[in-house]
Amino acid sequence: MRQYLLYGLTYLLAISCSALLATQAFAGEPLPVRIGYLGYTPEVGPLLSNVIAEPTDAGLRGAELAITDSNSTGRFVKHEYSLQAATADTPEKLLAAAQQLHAQGLRLFVVNAPADTLRQLSAALSDSLLFNAGAYDDELRVSNCANNVLHTLPSRAMLADALVQFLVLRQWQKALLIVGAKPADRAYAAALRRAAKRFGVKIIAEKPWSFDNDQRRSAQADMPLFTQASDYDVVLVADEAGDFGEYVPFNTWLPRPVAGTQGLVPMGWHKTVETYGAAQLQKRFELYAKRWMNDRDFAAWMAVRSIASAVTQLKNTEPMAIRALALSPDLPLDGFKGRKLSFRLWDGQLRQPIPLVQPRALVSTSPQDGFLHPFSELDSLGLDEPESSCRLSASAH
Repeated sequence: MRQYLLYGLTYLLAISCSALLATQAFAGEPLPVRIGYLGYTPEVGPLLSNVIAEPTDAGLRGAELAITDSNSTGRFVKHEYSLQAATADTPEKLLAAAQQLHAQGLRLFVVNAPADTLRQLSAALSDSLLFNAGAYDDELRVSNCANNVLHTLPSRAMLADALVQFLVLRQWQKALLIVGAKPADRAYAAALRRAAKRFGVKIIAEKPWSFDNDQRRSAQADMPLFTQASDYDVVLVADEAGDFGEYVPFNTWLPRPVAGTQGLVPMGWHKTVETYGAAQLQKRFELYAKRWMNDRDFAAWMAVRSIASAVTQLKNTEPMAIRALALSPDLPLDGFKGRKLSFRLWDGQLRQPIPLVQPRALVSTSPQDGFLHPFSELDSLGLDEPESSCRLSASAH
């Protein structure tokens, strides 16, 4: 009986303390948390595949949902989150819009834009904190890293490492690499080469895609001949825009799996991710946006939620204080991926598992079992500290 009385007293004390804290929180002035969203997606031109168009509001809808989620918890401590979005059809217009938001006092931004535009924005908004939710470029995490930018979108190196780890697990040791003509394709191919060398997969041949015909009509004739090579276990495709890659599966000279930007694809997020509470996030997003959540939506959602988690601890919105907390071990983040997520100290990249998906199924998730790391298995994906010349901690404000 005495034990139950002590338990009851402890419970009542806990409730009283919670009520007191809640009363104190509501007694103060509301804390406005104003976040800017900057979106620019350049025209990619006519695609030869032209199968499924990308949503024009990718990223923005994820940020908006995260504002709603943050307000649902923030109201208990009188934190009021709001999003001011600016989208533009040129980098110049987006920069002007960003400067206008900055003049209105905004210092926290989620950016969905190519690397060049992101660099311009980070220089123009030097006293602000930017979250990269739109650029995969490895150079942003290596030689051209900006002190005021954190990355919630995975890098190409992370995606390539996630894929090649799976190839090693399946003992697909020999690969044929097909590379598209665009700069992004060459960058993706470079990430695949690096990952293959890192984990011991041999690229037995590399072929640049130079056809300009419509593969909808000629894939069965072109692809088998184009993919002739000595024996290979898998075909790796680097075609980010989807000009030809959709027609590689089932049309290769040898009956082999296809992976990379088509076939088995490593992604930051996908509809088929459902475990660890992800199904609830997927449903809430689909109810709100009337479409599936993609990797840029998730990156923007994660950026806003990172800000909210930091503000909850700090009880202020000072951008460099949020940055310092994000780069410390004291801000574990929940991203519905089965592990606590965190930002890497040296390059500001969000550590996160990478789903490997086909269009309607989750095949696996990297890091794969057996790929170890002295600090975190998540650091087996992407550029590890010794591989990167970026040192954000050394140049902190």
